[in-house]
Formats: sequence, C-alpha cells, structure tokens
Amino acid sequence: MNHSSHPPQTTGHKPVSLAKLGFVASDTEEAQQAQEDLSARYGGVPAQDADVIVALGGDGLMLQTLHEHMGSGKPIYGMNRGSVGFLMNEYREDQLLERLSKADVTTIRPLEMTATANDGTIHKAQAINEVSLLRQTSQAARLKVSVDSRMRLEELICDGILVATPAGSTAYNLSAHGPILPITAQLLALTPISAFRPRRWRGALLPNRARVDIEILDPKKRPVSASADHTEIRHVTHVSVCESTEAEGVIMFDSDHGWDERILTEMFRY
Repeated sequence: MNHSSHPPQTTGHKPVSLAKLGFVASDTEEAQQAQEDLSARYGGVPAQDADVIVALGGDGLMLQTLHEHMGSGKPIYGMNRGSVGFLMNEYREDQLLERLSKADVTTIRPLEMTATANDGTIHKAQAINEVSLLRQTSQAARLKVSVDSRMRLEELICDGILVATPAGSTAYNLSAHGPILPITAQLLALTPISAFRPRRWRGALLPNRARVDIEILDPKKRPVSASADHTEIRHVTHVSVCESTEAEGVIMFDSDHGWDERILTEMFRY
C-alpha cells in the first residue's frame, strides 16, 4: 500500500474548490438527512460524475463505496453517520471544501480471492479488509495452508482463518487476536480463528507480495465458507489469496486525524 502524507490541493485536474461532489448515504434516517443537507449546501452530482465522493454512514458504507469505485481514481471521503466509524471522518457540515483540500490521501490495494466450490465452479472477489474462511457446522474446519506454493501447515484444525490487509487489521483480524499493522506496512496478517491444533500457532506476518493457498480437508464432513469482505462463497474446497497488482482505491482522511494516527491509537488501547 502506498500512503501520501502530503495534503493534496487538487482532485484529478481540478482544485477542490471547483470539484464536483457526489454524496452517497446509508439507509438510516440520519445519513439520508445528512445527504439532503450537504447536497443543498454544496451541490451534488451523481457519484459516477463526481470528482470526490462523500460517503455518509458507517464503515460498511465506506467499504461498499470503495468496492463500487475501485480503479476509478475517485477519492472517497467518509463522514460518520453510523455506529462504527473507524474508516470515517467526523461529521460536520461546515468547511467541507476546506477539509477536503487539506485531507491526507491513502491509496489501498485490495486482496483478490479465488475460491473453488465443491461443484467445481470458481468464484473471484476482492476484499479491502480481509478474506476469511469459517466452518459452516459444529465440526471444526481442517485446513492445509501453503504460502508461495510451499506447504507451511499440513493440518490446521480451527474455526477458521483469515488474511487481513493493514486496512483490515483493526477489524475482524483484531477480534481474532491478530496483529495491528501500520497502514504503510508492506505486510499481510495470516491469523487463525480459535485454533485447536496446533494450539500454539498464533498466525504469521507475510510480505504483501505473498500468495496464500488454503485447501479444505474433508470438505463434505467439515464444510467451510469463504468471504471477501461481504461476498460469501459457501462449500469451498480451495481458496487462493493475494494482493491485487492492479486495482486501487483512494480514501481521504482529515489531516489532523489520519489513518496512521487511528491505528496508533488502537495499538495503545487497553
């Protein structure tokens, strides 16, 4: 992931003061009202015509908006109108254009998941936060884990396993006791979920160029699902995960409370 700590003064080829803003909102009454108020104040265009997209909601909406505009080059600036707002800036109606002109910009690369289902069909999806595998029944999953075609765990018995980006390291990965990664780290976190055997294995930090292959052992008796953010594939037999070398998303944070600061705050939270 590349991170720019220098406040950009332009968006695309236009100064932010001249940029067209597109407002998108979650379904809550609070978010819908914010969209109406901001559109009336600053003018709003459809997201596909915007230079900057302002997302009003929670982290779920931010992930959805990033996915929808992945590769477009359009920066996404979120303001929190939801319950969780790690990816969002504080909601304020005043001085929006000034905030945008001073915002830090982070370019993120998603994970690419290729999942093979038990009927042989192949599914592809992208994840900004993580790719996770979870058992579908009361039976623990049995997995074989390889990194860059070299087998690393012949058998992992667990509730599941996930591969997280630095952006996603404070989400599900943190709940599974995985490490928090600085946003500029060229790393991925490979984290088990309730590992039963080997009990002492707590996961691994991998270079972001690594390719992780997970084979599901005994998939009929111990079925497993795979999810790339909110896209779920059931009854998988094999999952491959690597960071995209082409797709990019762009996210904006207020310069006085950027992503680096948010992650450092999480690191020292107790």
